[in-house]
Amino acid sequence: MSDLEVRIDKAIGALDLEAKVRLLTGATSFTLHPEPSVGLAEVVFSDGPTGVRGALFTGGRIACQLPNATLLAQHWDTAVAAEVGALLAEEAAAQHVHVVLGPTVNLHRTALNGRLFEEFSEDPLLTGALATAYINALQEHGTAATLKHFVANEAETDRKTVNSLLDERTLREVYLLPFEMAVADANPWAVMAAYNRVNGTPATEHTELIEGVLKGEWGYNGLVMSDWYAATSTADSANAGLDLIMPGPAGPWGEKLVAAVRRGEVAESTVDEQVRRLLRLADRVGAFGTQRQWPSTGPAPDSARRRAVLRRLAAGGMTVLVNRASALPLAAGGKVAVIGRHALETVTQGAGSAEVRPPHEISIADGIMQALGADRVTVVDGVEVRRDPLTAAEGLLRDPETGEFGMRVTTRDADGEVIESRHVGWSELFTRESPWVRPAATIELTAEVALAEPPRMQVGVRGRGEWTFSVPGHYERVRLERVDDAGEVLRLPYRTVTLDLEPGARITAVTTAEPGDRIIGLAARVAPKPPAAAIGAAVRAAREADVAVVVVGLTPEQETEEVDKITLALPGEQDALIAAVAAAAKRTVVVVNAATPVLMPWLERVDAVLWAGLPGQEAGAAVAAALTGEVEPAGRLVTTFPARDGDGPVWSPVPVHGEVSYGEGIAVGYRGWHRERTEPLFWFGHGLGYTEWAYGEAELAVDDSTIRSVRVTVTNTGARAGREVVQVYWRPEGEPVRLVGWTGVDLEPGRTASVDVLVDARALRRWHEGAWEQLPLTGEVLVARGLGDIRITLPAAH
Repeated sequence: MSDLEVRIDKAIGALDLEAKVRLLTGATSFTLHPEPSVGLAEVVFSDGPTGVRGALFTGGRIACQLPNATLLAQHWDTAVAAEVGALLAEEAAAQHVHVVLGPTVNLHRTALNGRLFEEFSEDPLLTGALATAYINALQEHGTAATLKHFVANEAETDRKTVNSLLDERTLREVYLLPFEMAVADANPWAVMAAYNRVNGTPATEHTELIEGVLKGEWGYNGLVMSDWYAATSTADSANAGLDLIMPGPAGPWGEKLVAAVRRGEVAESTVDEQVRRLLRLADRVGAFGTQRQWPSTGPAPDSARRRAVLRRLAAGGMTVLVNRASALPLAAGGKVAVIGRHALETVTQGAGSAEVRPPHEISIADGIMQALGADRVTVVDGVEVRRDPLTAAEGLLRDPETGEFGMRVTTRDADGEVIESRHVGWSELFTRESPWVRPAATIELTAEVALAEPPRMQVGVRGRGEWTFSVPGHYERVRLERVDDAGEVLRLPYRTVTLDLEPGARITAVTTAEPGDRIIGLAARVAPKPPAAAIGAAVRAAREADVAVVVVGLTPEQETEEVDKITLALPGEQDALIAAVAAAAKRTVVVVNAATPVLMPWLERVDAVLWAGLPGQEAGAAVAAALTGEVEPAGRLVTTFPARDGDGPVWSPVPVHGEVSYGEGIAVGYRGWHRERTEPLFWFGHGLGYTEWAYGEAELAVDDSTIRSVRVTVTNTGARAGREVVQVYWRPEGEPVRLVGWTGVDLEPGRTASVDVLVDARALRRWHEGAWEQLPLTGEVLVARGLGDIRITLPAAH
């Protein structure tokens, strides 16, 4: 027995049942209870896929806002995933965070999934490899990764109750594979059980999956926690192998678990094992025994070092979907019209628990202006793209007393006397994280419009409760009810009005005390012009320019936790805007600011399309670098793009009678498209970059009747240096095609390289009658630049 296990045994023996059980539910939303008597310090968690937000849900510390997961995955590069993991570890250490709640390895089963932006890809092998590199790098620096959400959690509609139905082969080969790879190759120190049911059993109570597969078959020795509020049972979840329930301090364990042990429904040895895994986690992150020493300094989120890295990560993962007549990179001279609401209000991150508060968010308009110069660039607003104004963006509102961004929060007692008045450096407040507001009978939120020019603005209030709301020219009372369970923290109800306001106009909102925790806040945004006026202004600007860059996309209303989409169409009149500009402009480049596939009815009318994703805090600088060719946008798609709503092997994420059937089996994503011989808008793996590539001879290395590797000669035949991603797929007889390996190569113009693509044996097997077996070596091996551009076909067997 190791010294650690001896120390853990001693700690468990020193605690009574009540003390042990107390450790197994969070102390707060993002912390665990300390136990000084055994040398256990507080352990701090943070959401983490897009950055390390810290232990506060709203208004927390400024942190790096990374490009979203699909944009990072589009590098098809485990070194990039490792770089991200190391960066997040530094960010976590700066905030004294022990556990990062990521990565998310659920798959892109349907393009309508609202949380797709937080997940790597539709392919289990690619997802597993990227997650493994991310976890290894994060944990090498002493910060725990949390692999989530275990398992079959591929949509948001009714996610807390939905029953995912899938056969054993599909579960094993597709949805468990990324988890299996990460556990085997990186040993994440925590795994998060999902909200949904799997074949009728809640994921938090799934003995077969947690105890049988994860801890038993795979030998996982880390901690298994619940997703937030996912666990609802006492004995069933404890006996299934769940080790920690989050958040706290309330939950279905606590006194109920103590009572269950006393009644013999749960063995005390089960509790001991849960505590053992928790203490093992605490030791790994430096919170058990010798305490971790946090660094005194580190790169600030807005430091030159951070900004350069984030800009490169974002720009390099962007994907050139179309590039007719070499419209990209942009020419060195000429006038450029930058058009669209997303150019001015660039969406840098998705909504929900992945959100962070960045030091800045560079708009695409500002990024292009800085790169090309103000004398070359005209910026024109676009059409309306959203209904919900969400939180007020940086620079729109300021505290009337301090002049700083944010709002003034004043609490009063029942007699109207002021209890406390504070500056809050954000436009939201979470009562759970702000206990100083709880004694109040009323809470007043006050802010001033910070814009220098008289704007037409959409302003209002957000959050459940009774409100009085006033702004010059308007006063009303309103009752806002929560949308659903998520409406307390993720999808807030709101009420806004659109008015012509003067600079410095004051917004005042007062809400009365309400039971329970809630998020409340002010909403503010500049109101766009009516569609006809916006399109008319865009057309005039396009006619006067040498190239029109139209920036369109989705918003956090579509790319968000808790909500799935009902269409892939761009919101508002964005399609009409592009069509009108394309008809008027000499040359039209479309930049799509979205993580989720969108429909492109205008595709044949434009000269180029750059898929920009959700690029994080350096968004505008990264898009400018990609458009100008300073950084090659060498990304390859990680999701197949449908041409029409309803296309593809899976469409609707909506449960039927509470159930979602994974009836497509193992033919998820591109596998199903390829099997059905259906042509999508863009294939998985597609991406043009800024140069041309020729493929020479290819050779398989076969050993013991299995493919070990593929060697292929590639030549950069274009005029620019570039990066190629050599993709290898296998199409066994009678089976869907599947990705089995890939390798990236960087080459100067005219250079040739021999590229070895290692094949992962886990992609060459099938689950049959309760065990793994190797697939017969039949069919064809495809060497490709994406399934829409297959360069070499080889027989699998020799």
